[in-house]
Amino acid sequence: MSAKLLRGQTGMVGGPLQAKIFPNVDVAANLIKRAKRPLLVVGSKSIERKTNDGDIIDSAIRMMKNKNLTVVATGHLVSEFKKRGVEEAYSMPLIVLGKYLSDSEWKGFDGEGQYDTAVFIGYPYYMEWLVESGLKNFTKLRTISLDRTYQPNAQWSLGWMPEPDWREALDKIISIYEEES
Repeated sequence: MSAKLLRGQTGMVGGPLQAKIFPNVDVAANLIKRAKRPLLVVGSKSIERKTNDGDIIDSAIRMMKNKNLTVVATGHLVSEFKKRGVEEAYSMPLIVLGKYLSDSEWKGFDGEGQYDTAVFIGYPYYMEWLVESGLKNFTKLRTISLDRTYQPNAQWSLGWMPEPDWREALDKIISIYEEES
């Protein structure tokens, strides 16, 4: 793999198990689409990170429309979802969520059971790295990072890419995800 694809935190050591980089965006969309109980974890940088359809919150709302997808956002972002007419988003600090996702007794936000896939987007690199490290080592949960930097502790990552390419990739992932199965 080229250094460009793996660009991330300097001095980062992810351990012997490192994230696979999606060969193309179709694989990313289909992994999320096939999940039985997916959880979209939306981070504090979501308003700042612009996408083709606004920002990450707008992209999350697009994903919520047609599928059985639970969304959890860091504290203050829930008010952004509500301002945009979405009442179904939950709020929880990332570190606390990491603990709950590691708990085999936790039945999720809706009480229906554990999530099988957690998709992370919009977090500072180091915070996502930390939580995904715990999930990688203590759960069987599939983790996916849709941020534009390589996240070694996720099972799957988009890898590093320039912002315009990331916007295009994210838009394509969401478009494929929105398609009916």
